Amino acid sequence: MRSFASIIITLFSSALLLLAGCQDKTAPAKDVIQRFAGEGVPMELSLSMDKENGCDRFSYKVENGVLKLEGSSNMALCRAFYEYVRNMEAGINSWSGNRLELPSTLPDATSVEKVSPFKHHYYFNVVTYGYTLCYWDWERWEQEIDWMALHGIDMPLALVANEAITARVLKKLGLTDEEIYNYFVGPAHLPWMRLGNLSGIDSPLPESWHEDQIALQHRILDRMRSLGMKPVCPAFAGFLPKDILRIYPDAKLVETTWSGGFHNWILLTEDPLFPKIGKMFIEEWENEFGKGKYYLADPFNEMAIVLPPHGSRERYDMLAQFGQTVHESISQANPDAVWVKNGWMLGYSRHVWDYDSFSALYSKVPDDKALIIDMAEDYNYIHWKNQANWEFFKGFDNKQWIYSTIPNMGGKSAMTGILEFYANGGRLDALSSPNKGNLVGFGTAPEGIENNEVIYELISDAGWTADSLNLKEWLDNYTLCRYGKNDGHLEDYWNGITRSVYGHFTDHPRYVWQFRPGVSKKGSYQIDSLFFDSIEQFAKAAPEMKDNPLYITDLSYLAAQYAGGKMELLMRQAYADAARGDRDKAVSVKATVNELALKTDRILSTHPNHNLQRWIDLARSHATSPEEAAYYERNAKRIVTIWGPPVDDYSARIWSGLIRDYYLPRLNAWFDSIETGQPFDYPAWERDWVENSAGLSPVSEPSDRMKEALDLIALARQTDIL
Repeated sequence: MRSFASIIITLFSSALLLLAGCQDKTAPAKDVIQRFAGEGVPMELSLSMDKENGCDRFSYKVENGVLKLEGSSNMALCRAFYEYVRNMEAGINSWSGNRLELPSTLPDATSVEKVSPFKHHYYFNVVTYGYTLCYWDWERWEQEIDWMALHGIDMPLALVANEAITARVLKKLGLTDEEIYNYFVGPAHLPWMRLGNLSGIDSPLPESWHEDQIALQHRILDRMRSLGMKPVCPAFAGFLPKDILRIYPDAKLVETTWSGGFHNWILLTEDPLFPKIGKMFIEEWENEFGKGKYYLADPFNEMAIVLPPHGSRERYDMLAQFGQTVHESISQANPDAVWVKNGWMLGYSRHVWDYDSFSALYSKVPDDKALIIDMAEDYNYIHWKNQANWEFFKGFDNKQWIYSTIPNMGGKSAMTGILEFYANGGRLDALSSPNKGNLVGFGTAPEGIENNEVIYELISDAGWTADSLNLKEWLDNYTLCRYGKNDGHLEDYWNGITRSVYGHFTDHPRYVWQFRPGVSKKGSYQIDSLFFDSIEQFAKAAPEMKDNPLYITDLSYLAAQYAGGKMELLMRQAYADAARGDRDKAVSVKATVNELALKTDRILSTHPNHNLQRWIDLARSHATSPEEAAYYERNAKRIVTIWGPPVDDYSARIWSGLIRDYYLPRLNAWFDSIETGQPFDYPAWERDWVENSAGLSPVSEPSDRMKEALDLIALARQTDIL
């Protein structure tokens, strides 16, 4: 089988001469396809189709062995190519690796056309910029933008360099460098400062951070725009350092509070300083990055801001003024701009956001100048069970809105999420609802990515059809695209796992050994006998898959999940034994827990995503001095462990490095405490690990990943106490 690149080069060498005039228009799509293929892939591409009702469309066909793509944008062309590859069961583009194997001669195929039912395909959460994106360099961003284009995403949240522009505005207002940088937090915590939830964590932010981020954002926005994407950029939401009172002592600045005692300060919109700063921010942003259209300002994220009581005229007047001022602060600088706002509060805080309060907030904002990201319909449907937002809020009063979900909290690497819901679920309900109002988009807003890849592949496909998806058929295709083969064992794996962890939605899935000892006696991961049986079925496919890199990578991940589940059961029993006063029995599992943990850590040490060393290396790469490198490492460690404190173990990554140097030593401290009867100061040890430890302990990487993964499953199976 010849490489796809060489086939296309041969087929299109003459066609390229005829297409010289349109090379520039389609070059961004060609570049994405070439990077996916791994070599140069000249291809006949056309942008001859217009959008239908504002929605992207594409088509592909094969004539005489030549693949022809047409689309309404470069992103649509990328999606056309990817759908052809997927329909041929020939490859996949994923965070953990790619596969692309097309036949040496492409069989002729009649034209396949597709029009998205949605004008926008949205991606990212504000806090994804803390849990995953905060330390990315251009190489990693380029990979992600390619992933977006191939998966048909055209509206990504683009918040890089927010603080660089904020710093310029604050300096123009008269604040000193010291006041500004003491307000800014560490890079991993910037999302919550932007949302008004906190200040002071890992302050001051190095000034050198901004030059790096401005250069990076230029490349990000240039690439997104070249592909026809519509990035959502930041706007001023009212949050300011308290030191603004030195310059404006009469400013109507109110302290905000958030979970765990964090705080920030928000400028009320009744103060004329608000629209002034809002306009300054957009002008400064567009002077640096060019004109945009979609701007995010989110002033009410889980915050305790005192509002007048429900039913009072004062409440609704205040909210109406708030919405009008935020909108006008953006539109005064850019009359074409649309105010974008996250809708998390609409489901999470229904006790605050009843219909009348929501309606008042948007009552003075033109319908076409507002866009609401209805972020968490999986939570509405499955976790909160409090009715779909578009039903409760009566079609969002005809404001533009985007259907979205949050499949991940904190970047946790546990397996969870009801695949059938993400395939069909609320999407079909929204499209057919009499209350769908001005539904313009579909998307997903995970707090962290590079996990549960099957979910995001499924979501991206669901966003390009108004029809239901047959999950079994879809999983068969996914398996063939990812591995090139699909035997009975893999079918048994999917049949079982979709009735286990991929048949449950767990808000915060964590193993008990990922908690500080004493915090919980049982993890929240929905493991059961079917979970273990399903992974064993996946492992039985190994003889047929011994030369398949993606299978081996997935086997390593599943082996870690499997061993983690057995450690969960062992620690549950140990905690129960200790509670009964049986110290000897409680500590009897220590050696087994240590062996499983260290082997789990080792098998993940070569995984492309689940590795703390990679995370630390990305963080340190932004430093301009050894001191900055140590600062960034502390911040990177903090967000995945103690968080602040006190939001301990929220992120709960099953990562190499984190297991052997953080979770396991903390567990062993508990075993030692049980043996000796001496208490252990866990919070002090955790803070010391984050703030004073440098680097990670060495690990010996596995030479044969498949063998070691199978050995780990076999070892863990011996601890069968379920």
